[in-house]
Amino acid sequence: MDGLNDLEVLFRHLRGKSPDRVEKITGSGSNRKYFRMIDCSGKAFVGVIGEDPAENRAFVGIASHLSSKRIPVPEVMAVSDDYKVYIQEDLGRTSLYDAVASGRKTGEYSETEAALLEKAVRYLPAIAVMGADGFDFGRHCFSRPFDRRSVYYDLNYFKYCFLKLEGIPFDEDRLEDDFGRLSALLLSSRCDYFMYRDFQSRNVMLKAGEPYFIDFQGARRGPAEYDLASFVWQARASYGNELRKRLVNAYLEEMSRYEEVDRECFAARLRTFVFFRMLQVLGAYGYRGLYERKEHFLQSIPFALENVRTLLDDSFSGYPVSSLRQHEGGDLEGAVPYLAGLLCRKVSFPDSAAPACLEVEITSFSYKNGVPQDKSGNGGGYVFDCRGILNPGRYEEYASLDGRDVPVAEFLEKKTRMPAFLENVFSIVDMHVENFLSRDFRHLFVAFGCTGGRHRSVYCAEKLAAHIAGKYVHDKKYPIKILLKHREMGE
Repeated sequence: MDGLNDLEVLFRHLRGKSPDRVEKITGSGSNRKYFRMIDCSGKAFVGVIGEDPAENRAFVGIASHLSSKRIPVPEVMAVSDDYKVYIQEDLGRTSLYDAVASGRKTGEYSETEAALLEKAVRYLPAIAVMGADGFDFGRHCFSRPFDRRSVYYDLNYFKYCFLKLEGIPFDEDRLEDDFGRLSALLLSSRCDYFMYRDFQSRNVMLKAGEPYFIDFQGARRGPAEYDLASFVWQARASYGNELRKRLVNAYLEEMSRYEEVDRECFAARLRTFVFFRMLQVLGAYGYRGLYERKEHFLQSIPFALENVRTLLDDSFSGYPVSSLRQHEGGDLEGAVPYLAGLLCRKVSFPDSAAPACLEVEITSFSYKNGVPQDKSGNGGGYVFDCRGILNPGRYEEYASLDGRDVPVAEFLEKKTRMPAFLENVFSIVDMHVENFLSRDFRHLFVAFGCTGGRHRSVYCAEKLAAHIAGKYVHDKKYPIKILLKHREMGE
């Protein structure tokens, strides 16, 4: 990987020596690749490979500006001349998303989790106001400002990637009329703040319990309400009305330090932005779920629709909707009567509404035919090489059998180091199963390879499936589905 070589060259310029080890970090939905680079003293840095130099320039420039305003962001330590790679401060391994996993899973957030969420939200006014202060949007932002074109980009994303893909019939002219009025309503807000664009719990890292902010390269000039709507009404967060009120009140309390705020007027505009953000989210879920068939996004659609229906109730953030409509930018129902009715219809998602579970895909294969690919889109999992174990296929009495036959199993268990090998495999996989369950992950890929794909790999795949079934599946607390495949045997 040329980018990784470039990163190691940059690291040597920064630290004087090559990294002692390099670990790939699971990336986000972008094309950037992240690596934890650790020197001989144990100090860690994060190396980034980005395909778009303009996007990387935006990150570096924004990071410098926000840091100058005392907003906690990672320090950029070194950048290549072509802006293809850069090295930044390592903020650790715990995101805010991870830290509040228990509350997200149960819908009941502890005081500790709520306080962490509030601490992050309290930085948003500083980011919006101080981030815009003295910032050259034209120079540092590669994204267009929040304007009619950008609004329509998201509205059309919703139309074509959700309504069309789901097959929901609609009147094109009436929908476009609502789009026009909604766009005007959104753009009636003040749009000269620093808009983070992707302010969510995954993009907040916790270092010594304090929030640090990452992935802001998509920032642009825009309204303050957008980021608060994105964070507090995240589709699957299940914050609940009381916690949402707490977070909005914390935000307004901080914002009042920078400018005078009419709380009811702000709530009126915020409600419109929450609705707009939900349309955008449905578009994204539609594309990733209905088109790409990624289970996590399919499962998220009912939550997003329920959020829309709740938003159109009689109150919002403690204010009667009837009073919010009187404020500029607050007459949401008047702007989108057709669209609101469309979304409040009963839409059924039988597959995606099924109880969420972790799918563990276990595959045996032959290295002669290549390593199987994880098609879930996660790009993770494990491939274990069984060729270090004595091959029973070399012996005539086992050649016509496979790893499920008793003689082969007895050979592997009594005459090879297979038991020790599997003990280590079980330990590694158990750790990931339990971690993935706690984080609501939906897929884990594990593959075993050997020479012919019939003996050692099949035996291992069968044993791992039985181990997981015995330890987790039979306990109803653990929602796990096992997919067992033997590729070379056509099963």
